[in-house]
Amino acid sequence: MEFIKNIKHEEVFNLASQVSAQDGQIVSKTLAQNPYVSLTLFAFSKGEEISTHDSKGDAMVYVLEGTGKFTVGGKEHLVNAGETLVMPATIPHAVYAQEDFKMLLTVVFPVEK
Repeated sequence: MEFIKNIKHEEVFNLASQVSAQDGQIVSKTLAQNPYVSLTLFAFSKGEEISTHDSKGDAMVYVLEGTGKFTVGGKEHLVNAGETLVMPATIPHAVYAQEDFKMLLTVVFPVEK
């Protein structure tokens, strides 16, 4: 049973190469999804955005290529390739592509009782 899907196992590869930006679109590839964690690769085309929303879990982005603009609780953050930003649970946040960029999103959800 594979817990991480849609990418190679036991092989070294470039994670950013697993998803490509397409004009006018946001492309995503789910790597893991369960009640506790979500791992998703994204490729944003310049000018694309995910409007303001929130999440039950803490969301951490790691930018793989380019620069993304993230608004968290009304404050803007430019996150460059190789940098990380944590967006706390329940705090409204949005993503905007000032240029083509790629990121890995990890969301860790609370254990529901």
